Amino acid sequence: MASAAARTESSGASVWHWLSRPLLLEGRAGVERLALIGDPLFRGQGVPRGKGAPVLLIPGLMAGDWSLTMLSGWLRRIGYAPFESGLRVNGHESEATVGMLGRKLHQAFAETSQPVTLVGHSRGGMLAAVLAQRQPEIVRQVITLGSPLNDPFAVSPLTRMAIRSLWLRGGVTGPLTEHPRFQRDLAARPRVPTTSMYSRSDAIVDWRACMRDDVRCIEVRGSHIGLAANREVYREIAGLLRIST
Repeated sequence: MASAAARTESSGASVWHWLSRPLLLEGRAGVERLALIGDPLFRGQGVPRGKGAPVLLIPGLMAGDWSLTMLSGWLRRIGYAPFESGLRVNGHESEATVGMLGRKLHQAFAETSQPVTLVGHSRGGMLAAVLAQRQPEIVRQVITLGSPLNDPFAVSPLTRMAIRSLWLRGGVTGPLTEHPRFQRDLAARPRVPTTSMYSRSDAIVDWRACMRDDVRCIEVRGSHIGLAANREVYREIAGLLRIST
């Protein structure tokens, strides 16, 4: 498990790890999306129906709610109540973002009078885990998609460069680091059921950082970007939502 101390970027995976997973592999996302659209699952066939249970969707780094529109529409079709995060671009400081998401969480809870499932893609999954740690009384479960719960900076060199550029625009210099409170809550044993989905061929996040001994880990096949539109992921989400309601 990750240390509760403030996490600073490390050297990460070997060069060979990333050479064997070039970013070109992320081009599979389009094919994965088409496969999902053609699957009866996407039309709600053979999927347990929800009863209006709320689901708050949190996008990944530099993405916004638009990146999860397929997932949101599918959840609505099968009987759940999806809520957007309100993030046009997920690129703000972690503590401020968790604070904003907390308001969205309370809104979803107030409108449905039910505990909320949090689904987060990539960095969105880390935000979801921390949010649930702080407000477990109104969270039903957390589902993360390609989220490095064990090390926020276990990402490809190009992704690390993009994060550094984002940080520099915000006036932050020096090594990449997370806010100590955020890292402490991320590293803590989850207070609600948490499931981490990952792909060994992920070309953006080191899949090993998605695994922890205190969360349920499920391997799927596909790209990192495509996890938000992956039929294996959707099938697993349908099962997890059914079990929790």
